[in-house]
Amino acid sequence: MAISVKIAEAMEASSWIRKMFEEGAMLKKQKGEENVFDFTLGNPITEPPEAFKKKLKELVDNDTPGSHAYMPNSGYPWVREKIAAYLSKETGIPYTANHIVMTVGAAGGLNVILKALMDEGDEILTFAPFFVEYRFYADNFNGILKPIPTTEEFLPDLKKLQEAITPKTKALIMNSPNNPTGVVYTETILKDLATTLTEASNKIGKPIYLISDEPYRKIVFEGMKVPYPSRYYNDTILITSHSKDLSLPGERIGYLALHPHATDADTLSAATNFTNRILGYVNAPALMQRAIADLQTEPADVEGYQRKRDLFYPALISFGYECVKPMGAFYLFPKAPGGDDVAFIQHLKNFDILAVPGSGFGAPGYFRIAYCVKDSVIERSLDGFKKAIESYR
Repeated sequence: MAISVKIAEAMEASSWIRKMFEEGAMLKKQKGEENVFDFTLGNPITEPPEAFKKKLKELVDNDTPGSHAYMPNSGYPWVREKIAAYLSKETGIPYTANHIVMTVGAAGGLNVILKALMDEGDEILTFAPFFVEYRFYADNFNGILKPIPTTEEFLPDLKKLQEAITPKTKALIMNSPNNPTGVVYTETILKDLATTLTEASNKIGKPIYLISDEPYRKIVFEGMKVPYPSRYYNDTILITSHSKDLSLPGERIGYLALHPHATDADTLSAATNFTNRILGYVNAPALMQRAIADLQTEPADVEGYQRKRDLFYPALISFGYECVKPMGAFYLFPKAPGGDDVAFIQHLKNFDILAVPGSGFGAPGYFRIAYCVKDSVIERSLDGFKKAIESYR
């Protein structure tokens, strides 16, 4: 076999996802793309804000020598200073440029920190359901992802978290607002989580780092606020991107922020600079670093996404679907009627609807709907969702 056994096995394990996309492409070819309701990808429909477009034009017209040259692996110092100042104001924590690494999106940031932290056989915990790629990211560095069950509302079960921690536990990845559920963790939850991690770290005699993956931080509804876990737990590593809030997923720009008072913060800072280079990222895109430096306070299209949620969620509930109401991000995660998520996804295709089984997110029996689409797509799909559940019963 030409490819590695590990990759072959990983591809086989995720073949149902590939099969779903292939079948979806065939369906669009048969019926026309406009007649298929595709809710599979978290690809923002909203265009980047005018402030970004204006800034990009300014940068393109700027012919300052060296604008496209290498910079420190952690990114431009002046960009990191602006990110640090923004975070310091938001959190009250004294971040400096030395605590910031500009990354190739949140995915790049997660791989950078895991590479810096993990030895072979180390365990990374996360709450299920979780972003599909976490398992592969941990495996990239010969680690093990251990999903922790959550409550019926998809909130952390701290007792189960305590039971899962072992001397091999290196970190916990937390994602709020959550993909795929849209659930947001409250301040009370984060304080209790911090207490649990502090006690567990003391018990095993080493820090358990909290990796807060939060590209959806600015997309929250009904005036809800997303607390910063770094306020309650010093061993927090914040990772984000501008893929969602500025609608720039293809530009691959984000950052990693180490808590200034984290255990071994200086060593960890040096390690993330090093891993950013040796993983092949070298540095985050130069043009995008300069483009987003002054856009940290730019708001996301919260009103648009909340409108889409409010078109979708009440209708699904009225049809008989069971679903926790999302308070952030742009996903719905209903229970699959009958309990078999893969079978129900196949049934939805009879009504020209494409969604994603929850099995890939560590939550069989559910399915994910990404509603970052045109309002008209949501509206025209509702009759199909209604007929799907009625006929499935």
